[in-house]
Amino acid sequence: MSTDLGTADGMESRELVHFVTQQTRFALINNILQHPDQLPSMYELEELNPSVSDATVYKHIQKLIDAGIVKEVALDDDQRRQGYPWKFYGLTEEGREFLQEHNLLAAEETLQQIYETISDKPEKMVKYENAPRPDGV
Repeated sequence: MSTDLGTADGMESRELVHFVTQQTRFALINNILQHPDQLPSMYELEELNPSVSDATVYKHIQKLIDAGIVKEVALDDDQRRQGYPWKFYGLTEEGREFLQEHNLLAAEETLQQIYETISDKPEKMVKYENAPRPDGV
């Protein structure tokens, strides 16, 4: 792998696998993978994890960002629209490589199929799913 993920926290590969497979963090990674654009907003991540507090979702996304697995991407100022999200969360290239290397992406297609069957999404979530996303991320 081209990058040493998790080195900011001094984690070795085995420790990083344990870190990303912690229940809440792994659920968030799966939420990113299953999202139609693989770039959900914080609101979408919170809605997909109703048993976890919003603060906990945010805290774990930040930990995944610090470890180099997830990145925060934002729309340019001229692309932002009032009432729509402008920050989104996706896997880094290194994060995707790490997950692939450790067989943690095997269910990606299944996750996307399951996501498509969710029929009781709140109106705001559907609106946010259809919000503009950054290009070429």
